[in-house]
Amino acid sequence: MNRFLPPAPIPKPLVIITSLVESHIQAAIYCSKKHGMQIRVRSGGHDYEGLSYISYQGPFVMVDLVNFQSINIDVENSTAWVQAGATIGQLYYTIAQKSPTLGFSAGVCPTVGVGGHFSGGGYGMMSRNYGIAVDNIVDARLIDVNGRILDRKSMGEDLFWAIRGGGGASFGVIIAWHIKLVQVPKKVTVFTVNRTLEQNATKIVHKWQYVSEKIDEKLLIRILLGKANSSQVGKETVQASFVSLYLGGADTLLPLMQQSFPELGLVRSDCIEMSWINSILYFAGVSGEPLDILLNRSLLVTTVTYSGSYFKGKSDYVTEPISEAGLESIWRTVLEYPEDIEMQFSPYGGRLSEISKSATPFPHRAGTLYDIQYAVSWTEAGKSALNRNMRAIRRFYSFMTPYVTKNPRSAYLNCRDLDLGVNNKGKTTSYEQASIWGLKYYGINFKRLVHVKTKVDPGNFFRNEQSIPTL
Repeated sequence: MNRFLPPAPIPKPLVIITSLVESHIQAAIYCSKKHGMQIRVRSGGHDYEGLSYISYQGPFVMVDLVNFQSINIDVENSTAWVQAGATIGQLYYTIAQKSPTLGFSAGVCPTVGVGGHFSGGGYGMMSRNYGIAVDNIVDARLIDVNGRILDRKSMGEDLFWAIRGGGGASFGVIIAWHIKLVQVPKKVTVFTVNRTLEQNATKIVHKWQYVSEKIDEKLLIRILLGKANSSQVGKETVQASFVSLYLGGADTLLPLMQQSFPELGLVRSDCIEMSWINSILYFAGVSGEPLDILLNRSLLVTTVTYSGSYFKGKSDYVTEPISEAGLESIWRTVLEYPEDIEMQFSPYGGRLSEISKSATPFPHRAGTLYDIQYAVSWTEAGKSALNRNMRAIRRFYSFMTPYVTKNPRSAYLNCRDLDLGVNNKGKTTSYEQASIWGLKYYGINFKRLVHVKTKVDPGNFFRNEQSIPTL
């Protein structure tokens, strides 16, 4: 893996345990505790900072759940049990094999692992209609610090609450999720409309901020922003790609858009009607491929340019629309950077806003307009390229401060960012110190997460650079 190549000072695990059965995980916990080793658990793979397979805190063992990929669909009750080592692509494929009118509300990248994605929240293209993944979880199986296998009833409602958005790795090893499937129409509509600055992108993005959170919840329009070639030869501009899923046909979508967002100029030829499962391929950039490509755990997703050998991501939340002047300042800054800084604006509202901020640890509910993901990726090896790109995205993140949430400046756990702060190495981290990053991810829910952690893992065995601390 490129992360382990020089000059990156990343320690490798002492041993990787690819458990075949649950008792192997229990044994790994017992042995690691006995010998003073840390455990890192990799489900299907997700963490931006790689905390599922690296540790900056000392010798560690990695428990890899790659063999835990079982998925059992109950069509009659619209539920499924999915083991934590599966990917969301595998889950989507398996659902579609059983029913054309069932789906699940989670992310767009098929190779993201269920274990991390669900425990951190799980935003996706149906979230405005059905909520995020954690809003549709009804049970789980978890192995705790004492090696006990617990379900919702035996773990209790506090722990069940904590693992649905609080990051499962702080509390135990989640081995399976019981999820509530959602109804999808036989026909959905997708579109991607590109607009550059020369094509009035600034005014369109500005209006999008007032529309995207309030529009019909069956419609989700996100924006991908980055550099593109200008109509002026030899010059660059900023392009906004409006990428959308509508849970219905184009004949209903077009008048809806004409009424609510005519500035985009959507026309019938922009709209593509397809099944929900084919929309998964569309957003992954592999339209036309056989559905079983979703089973490919190393599929390269092309709709976002996280495709370099190296990558850094960050996130923000926006609660007040950015002015046109503010957007123009952002575009100028993007174009000034030699590095390719990309952004993704993802709208909230709908079902996301109807659920209480404290119903799950995921606090970004009513009042949130959209979330921003920042990304920089590069292919050049070596420390110089690493430092240059890391400096660029950190500078840009600092530049964005006036436009995003404050006190705290919020972040999305599933865009893990160690720049926000880390736990102490080898000694206890205080509640106050962990609050620096904990409040950004969890808001008002951080204190309750700390109390749950203290109760279920008082010795802080399950820990990482941003795990929930004990009191």
